[in-house]
Amino acid sequence: MDVLERIKQQVEENPVIVYMKGTPQLPQCGFSSRTAQALQSCGVEFAYVNVIADPEIFQNLPRFADWPTFPQVYINGELVGGCDITQELFQSGELKKMVQAAAA
Repeated sequence: MDVLERIKQQVEENPVIVYMKGTPQLPQCGFSSRTAQALQSCGVEFAYVNVIADPEIFQNLPRFADWPTFPQVYINGELVGGCDITQELFQSGELKKMVQAAAA
């Protein structure tokens, strides 16, 4: 399967997914850490892909949604954004509403 097809499938099959450096339990950059913490604080399960462990996704994900940096958060198949946007949504309470609606 083509890597862009694989990414598309992951995004479509998981209501909430984050592409990050490392894992939620062991993030490998501060941005990924803060993003995973915000998602975890919402109390809803989410999928993740460690882009460091998957060089193909690391190289091609920026092309998928025309977003150059990591982490990338997708909710209901749509790119929400990276760390800054996720933090803003978390602070406003909007992130929790979004992930709860997606998980329902």
